[in-house]
Amino acid sequence: MNFITCRDLTREYKKGDTIIKPLDGVDLDITSGDFLALMGPSGSGKTTLLNLVAGIDSPTNGSLVIDGTDLSKLSRNKLAAWRSKHVGYVFQLYNLVPVLTAYENVELPLLLHDLSKKQRHERIQIALERVGISDRAEHFPRQLSGGQEQRVAIARAIATDPDIIVADEPTGDLDKSSAHAVMQLLQTLNSELGKTIVMVTHDPKTTEYATRTLHLEKGKLVEAEAVA
Repeated sequence: MNFITCRDLTREYKKGDTIIKPLDGVDLDITSGDFLALMGPSGSGKTTLLNLVAGIDSPTNGSLVIDGTDLSKLSRNKLAAWRSKHVGYVFQLYNLVPVLTAYENVELPLLLHDLSKKQRHERIQIALERVGISDRAEHFPRQLSGGQEQRVAIARAIATDPDIIVADEPTGDLDKSSAHAVMQLLQTLNSELGKTIVMVTHDPKTTEYATRTLHLEKGKLVEAEAVA
């Protein structure tokens, strides 16, 4: 059964007198527990699709149904509430708050939930331990390596126990060794915790960790490749 279903999914906006369509009529099915990699040149619509799945943006046309909820019909406030509960976002440049410790950065999304301080602490500890960086809990981002910062970012993304993890070029700013460690971590979250992962990447090597790779070109799905 499909967990995510996109039908004729389109996003467009005006730039002067020109209509720009970063995503143009995409049909896509994603099952629960899938690890999907999205590839394509710059401007192909990868990040647009990622942001629609994450509930950060809304489609202009078409439908996007995730676990029975049609995101295209939600108001901005309801979409934000849905996103905070169901989605964890991993950014290329980490997006950590520099004046907060690793612990405090992971705590941020939990502050939007009705949790006691003890419950927040337990979730933060679990998340930091899961990504193997609990010994850096009191360190600030400037005291961490790039790979460690990305691990904190992943801990922040999973702290709310979301159904979906979306990752936008999660290894784009990392060296080869750190990139391998981060991809192994995402693969573990997928295989052991059953998280559905949708990842945008330009690096073919990172697709080896995914279960499927889809290619976008000029806003359209042009190729699909299954990974054994």
